[in-house]
Amino acid sequence: MLNFDTIATRTPLRIIIGAGEQKWVGWVPTHQDQLDLLKPEDWALRFQTRLADAFLCEHVWEHLTEAEGRNAACLCYRYLKPGGYLRCAVPDAYFPNSEYQHMVQVGGPGPKDHPAADHKMVYDYKLLSDVFEVAGFKVDLLEYCDEKGRFHYNQWSPEDGPIYRSLRSDHRNANGQLGFVSLIIDAHKLA
Repeated sequence: MLNFDTIATRTPLRIIIGAGEQKWVGWVPTHQDQLDLLKPEDWALRFQTRLADAFLCEHVWEHLTEAEGRNAACLCYRYLKPGGYLRCAVPDAYFPNSEYQHMVQVGGPGPKDHPAADHKMVYDYKLLSDVFEVAGFKVDLLEYCDEKGRFHYNQWSPEDGPIYRSLRSDHRNANGQLGFVSLIIDAHKLA
């Protein structure tokens, strides 16, 4: 059984929620059957007396309803150390590409290798920020499109949580063209 209390306390506890195939050095990958964002009892069992230093969630929140996403944000806040953060990336409702929007839509087809049939939300930067701010976080927007489809980028470090589906990492963004971006935020739990 995965128990975070058994991980060496001298190293930061950084957890990937909904890791899929992601494995990053210094991060503990978890899957829904180990740490379900909708089951507080999973969190209590896994964390016991320890709190996380950081969470990383790449393309997870869109699989929750808005109400579930708000509850999950509160759960993450509860199990995060003061001064810790949660990096979250989701499809961007304002990315001006009709093929992208078709692929990520609620109940949409998704790409062939990652079906999006269970997408329940497509967030814009205001709604995603609100989900985490209401839970108590201070939100920094890292990558997002605004209402006019303009892409905004604020410097961020992959060492603090790599996001593949981002401006710098996704292979579909080449030669100055945006092929696939995410709405990416850091949600900080202030000390």
